[in-house]
Amino acid sequence: METTASIKEKLRQAETFEPWMEELKNDTRKSVQQLLASWQRRFDKKISLLQHLEDKQSFDRQFKKHPGSLVAGIDEAGRGPLAGPVVTAAVILPEDCSAFIGLDDSKIIAKAKRNELALLIKQQAVSWSVHIQPPEAIDRLNIYQATRQSMEAAANGLGTAPDIVLADAMKLSLPMPSESIIKGDAKSLCIAAASILAKTGRDDLMDEYDEMYPQYGFSKHAGYGTKDHLSVLEAHGPCPIHRKTFEPVKSMAERR
Repeated sequence: METTASIKEKLRQAETFEPWMEELKNDTRKSVQQLLASWQRRFDKKISLLQHLEDKQSFDRQFKKHPGSLVAGIDEAGRGPLAGPVVTAAVILPEDCSAFIGLDDSKIIAKAKRNELALLIKQQAVSWSVHIQPPEAIDRLNIYQATRQSMEAAANGLGTAPDIVLADAMKLSLPMPSESIIKGDAKSLCIAAASILAKTGRDDLMDEYDEMYPQYGFSKHAGYGTKDHLSVLEAHGPCPIHRKTFEPVKSMAERR
């Protein structure tokens, strides 16, 4: 009888269901049944992720006028916080996106996986661009216009011009055609890629600001209006990266 350790190793290496696995179903050892069930769960998850990847790629392909058309995705991070910049990113992914299994909206991916995907995107993208819109511009323009201009700057910053741009819920004015896609980071692979670069880029900046203004805890809340952030704001008032037109920062600044 084959040892459990041998079966475990064979299952670890198996990429698809193989005839010898059918025999394992009749193995009376509980440990073997647990190993087989674990392999099946991993396999089912892989199939689900592959289908998810294909669905997102198919969404992007519908905007191509011909197979060689380049589609760029654009997304932002940081519209809602009380402090820090808005960061936008534009990404053109390669035709072969098999390496991007698990790529999704940055908000539903763990930080370690986001960082891993960000590195992969930068390595394999046809072109990528990141634009940082500082708090001063947000206060001067308002958050909508500041985000819109930042998205346009990210698109224009691409080293390779796309044939069409897909932006997450934003109408843009660009030299090439563009589409506003509601919940685009959940539908489009290239927008999801842009969301990863925008989120990781902004998180890195907020970590730097945390070192400059340690009392505010920016590395923990990234500038969002958490209970702890509001408490520190009440005690110390706003710092240079707070958005002076956002409440309650505006009222706090006026009282000082």
